[in-house]
Amino acid sequence: MASSLTRDSADPSTEKTFFGHPRGLATLFMTEMWERFSYYGMRALLVVYLISGGVDAATDSQGGGLAMKAATATAIYSIYVAMVYLMAMPGGWFGDRVWGARKTVAIAGGVIMAGHFALALPGQAMFFVGLALVAAGSGLLKANISTMVGHLYDGPQDPRRDSGFTLFYVGINLGAFVAPFVIGTVGQTVNWHLGFALAGVGMALGLAQFLLGSKHLSPISSQVPNPLSAQERNAIIVKVAAVVGVTALFYAIIGFTGVFTLNWALVPLTVAGLLIPVGVLVRIKRDKDLSAPEQSKMNGYIWFFVAAAVFWMIYDQGGSTLAAFAEKNSANTVFGWDFPSTWFQSLNPLFVMTLAPIFAWLWIWLARKNQEPTTIVKFAMALVLVGGSFFVFIVPMGMANGGTLVSPMWLVSIYMIQTIAELCLSPVGLSVTTKMAPQKYASQMMGVWFLAVTAGDCTTGLLSIAGVDLNGTGIIGMQAALAALAGFAIYMYRKKVQTMMGDVH
Repeated sequence: MASSLTRDSADPSTEKTFFGHPRGLATLFMTEMWERFSYYGMRALLVVYLISGGVDAATDSQGGGLAMKAATATAIYSIYVAMVYLMAMPGGWFGDRVWGARKTVAIAGGVIMAGHFALALPGQAMFFVGLALVAAGSGLLKANISTMVGHLYDGPQDPRRDSGFTLFYVGINLGAFVAPFVIGTVGQTVNWHLGFALAGVGMALGLAQFLLGSKHLSPISSQVPNPLSAQERNAIIVKVAAVVGVTALFYAIIGFTGVFTLNWALVPLTVAGLLIPVGVLVRIKRDKDLSAPEQSKMNGYIWFFVAAAVFWMIYDQGGSTLAAFAEKNSANTVFGWDFPSTWFQSLNPLFVMTLAPIFAWLWIWLARKNQEPTTIVKFAMALVLVGGSFFVFIVPMGMANGGTLVSPMWLVSIYMIQTIAELCLSPVGLSVTTKMAPQKYASQMMGVWFLAVTAGDCTTGLLSIAGVDLNGTGIIGMQAALAALAGFAIYMYRKKVQTMMGDVH
C-alpha cells in the first residue's frame, strides 16, 4: 500500500510514505484493520451462535450453537460490547502510566488473539473465557492505537493530521466490512469454532504486522508519559489483589453452594456498567479545581452524554435484536441466491464508507452558507433517526408474526437509517468531547465519551436480564418513542444547552 518512492535516509523528502503520510500510518492502518476484522467477524457470529439449536455433546457439530433464549443472547452480547468500551479507560491508563502506548497495543493484540482461539474451543467455559479476553484486549488496544496515530504528526497543526485519521478510519471500516463475508460465512455455514479461529488468525496477522512495522512508529509511542512511582505501584497491586481475592472467594462460595446461575455474572457487570459512568461524571463535576466556565460546560456535556447513551442503546442492537431477526425471520435470498444472515453486519461499514465523505462535504457546504446545524441539532437529528429506524422495524416484525419470512430489504433500510444517524452523532460527539473537556481531564474525557456506549448497552443488557423481550413490537416501539422524544427534548432545550457550552459551537 505504501507508495514506491526511493528511500534515502539522508533526505526525508525521498523516504517511502503511505499516501503522503508517515510510513508508521501503514503499520497502524493494517493493525487496526485486522483487529476490526477479528472483532466484527466474531461479533457477527456471536448472537447467531448463542441462539442456534442444541449442540451434540460429543462432536459439537455444526447446526448446534449454545441454544440460548434470545433474551439471554441479547444480554450477553450487550454486556460484552459494554465491557469493550468500559475497558478503554483502564486501557488508556495502562498506556499513560505503565507500559506506554506501543507496548500496551502489542500486549492487547496477544490478549485478543488468545481470546479468539479460546472461543474456537468447544464448551461454555471456554466461550466465556474467550469473551472476557477479547473484551479486555479490545479495550487496551482501542485506547492507545489512536493516540499512536497522533504521535506520527508534528503537533495538532500538521496539515496531514486530519486526513491521516481519515485514512485510519477507512482501515477500521474496511476490516469491519470484509469480516462477516469471511468469518461469518465460515462460522455459520461450516463450523462455528472454525469461524472463531479465523478471527484469531486475523488478529495474529494484525499483531505480526504491528511488531514488524513498529520501527516506523514515533519513538514517543514507546514512552510512558506519567509512570507510576514505586509507592503507587505497590498500593495498586495490593488493591487489585484484594478485589480479585474477595471476588474469587465470593464466587467460590456461590459455586460451592450450588446456586450459581449465569445471572450471578451478568447482573454485577451490568450494574457496574451503569454505575461507573455515573460515578465518573459525578467525580469530575464535583472537582473544586474546575473553573465556573468548565463547570458550565460539564453541565452541558451531561446532556450530550445521556443522548449518546440512548442512541447507543438502540444502535448497538444491530448486532443482537436485528441479527436475531435476520436469522429467524428474514428471507435471506437475492434473485434466488441464499446468503448467511451474518452478511447483514457488513451493511453498516459499507454505508459508513459510502456516506461519510458525502456528510463531510455536506457540513462544509452548509457551513459556507452559514446554515450548518449546530452540534445540539445534529444530536437531535441522530436520536430522531435512530428512533425512526425502530419505528420502521415494527413493520417487518408485524409481517413476520405468522412465520412469514420478510424481504431482506427491510433490514437494509433499517441499517442505512441507523448509519445516517451515526454519522450525525458519532464524529460530532468525539469532537464536542474534546472541545468541552476541562483542561484537567483533557485526556480522560475521551474515555468518558466511550462510557456512554457502556451505559447504553448495559441498559439493554439489564432489560434482557429482567425478562423484557426486546424482540417484541411493544418494547421496540417504546425504545423508538424514547429516542424520538429525547431528540425533541434536546432540540427544544437547545438554547439552554448552548448557553452552558459557552464558547463551544
